[in-house]
Amino acid sequence: MKSNSNESNKSLTPEMEFSKKVTFDDYIKANEQKSTKPLPFWRLIVPLLIQTALIMAIPFQAMFTHATGKTVILQTVPVNPNNALQGNSVNLDYNIARYNTLKRLPGWQELVRRRSNRNRQYVSLAEGTNFYVTLQEQEFPDSRNPRAWKPVRVSVNPPRTLAANQVALKGVYENGAINYGMESYSIPEDQRQQINNNLFQAQQTQGRRIQPILVEVKVDAEGNAVPVSMWVRDRNYRF
Repeated sequence: MKSNSNESNKSLTPEMEFSKKVTFDDYIKANEQKSTKPLPFWRLIVPLLIQTALIMAIPFQAMFTHATGKTVILQTVPVNPNNALQGNSVNLDYNIARYNTLKRLPGWQELVRRRSNRNRQYVSLAEGTNFYVTLQEQEFPDSRNPRAWKPVRVSVNPPRTLAANQVALKGVYENGAINYGMESYSIPEDQRQQINNNLFQAQQTQGRRIQPILVEVKVDAEGNAVPVSMWVRDRNYRF
């Protein structure tokens, strides 16, 4: 009998031999001990720090730009002049987001040559193309309202030098449009009706001329921008 038992043990695989030594109760006890064992502190704090950093990244960038950026005035119009407010926000169409404006500037042809989408029949920028628009301040001594800064150049990379009255604003071509991250603003509920009325009146032609809407933004050294306020006719609304 002993020899038969030894031969039987020899035929067991390591897994089968292990299962004969560990009972189901042993398995339950081992898992209970494992579940009651406290996790290392770093396994709790590291995911929390990563999640907090991701949540704070965008607000921190906006606060940094607001605190360190240079004040710039941009010209725009509502995307839908007949109904400027869409829900609780207004969508704006900047003149520097239009091809007809950018293609007249020095540097545009170079940008298209280096970053064009060659798979299309017509010339367009490749999806995700970043670029910079240099804006120059205009004097406004005879007006109560500020004057929009003038776009003077487009470049693939940030300009190495800028005059004291210039900034470089970073844009991106995505989803078939040029964006600067300032195309939509949430309007406080108590100002919606008044702003909507002023936007509508500003878009009514006076001698076939539509009054522009001006947006005050802050632009930091990296070309990032955040909105500060909006001028509609002679009224200024803070964001």
